[in-house]
Amino acid sequence: MKKQTAMNSNWIETAKTLSAALPYLQRYDGAVVVIKLGGHAMGSDEAMDLFARDVVLMQQVGVNPVIVHGGGPMINGMLARLGVQSEFVNGKRVTDAATVEVVEMVLSGSVNKRIVQAINRQGGRGIGLSGKDAAMIRCEASKPELGFVGEPVEVKPDVLRQLFEAEIIPVIAPIGFGDEGETFNINGDTAAGAIAAALKADRLLLLTDVAGVKDASGEVVTELTASYIRKLTQDGIIAGGMIPKTETALAALDGGVRAAVILDGRAPNACLLELFTPHGAGSMIRQDS
Repeated sequence: MKKQTAMNSNWIETAKTLSAALPYLQRYDGAVVVIKLGGHAMGSDEAMDLFARDVVLMQQVGVNPVIVHGGGPMINGMLARLGVQSEFVNGKRVTDAATVEVVEMVLSGSVNKRIVQAINRQGGRGIGLSGKDAAMIRCEASKPELGFVGEPVEVKPDVLRQLFEAEIIPVIAPIGFGDEGETFNINGDTAAGAIAAALKADRLLLLTDVAGVKDASGEVVTELTASYIRKLTQDGIIAGGMIPKTETALAALDGGVRAAVILDGRAPNACLLELFTPHGAGSMIRQDS
């Protein structure tokens, strides 16, 4: 009963959010929004259900959402259970043939289907894919010393457009293929950025466990240009795990994405707040005007 009451309360709050957002809904009618799902939003069934509900609501008001997910902790857990030993080069895991088999099994299997099921439970129609399906993401090895870690060199998004027409929400595991039939593990942010660029998406939303990009004083910057991102990085203010996220955002912008947003996936209704309220959420990055 408590869970049902909480869910009803969440629906009421979401309804209020959408009611206030009515003036902003039309601007996204028919828009493509690529969402990289990871971190806290994948950590519990409740968080997953809340995220899935928001995605279904987005689609119901005319948005074409695409979900690209990670799954690092789940991969680590399965490697440990199977006794697969990993080597590391400069702190990065070497993905050998045995490891990439486990990566594909976990990402394209249990992780992907959990997200699909959550969307279906909320009244949407989700379908699970990987970059191998319909020859969507062709890769090359990003660094030979890391083994089967892939860098997308070609993305064919035609199948995604067909799913939009059918009102089906694609959920994509970041697994690609090589010219010799190899399987490649792709960083989830990188895969999301490449897919967003291929679709010329209106928005790329990178869900994280931080509030956004911070300036020298530690305050979240709500709007940034590409040149300001480069300056913050050069000055060492953007550092650590935020660097690959901002690099993904800049690459997506160069590929034709209108704007990229780094936002806190722990915040309730984060995606809805970003799209459908005047103040948005997180840090929006655009090209210099």
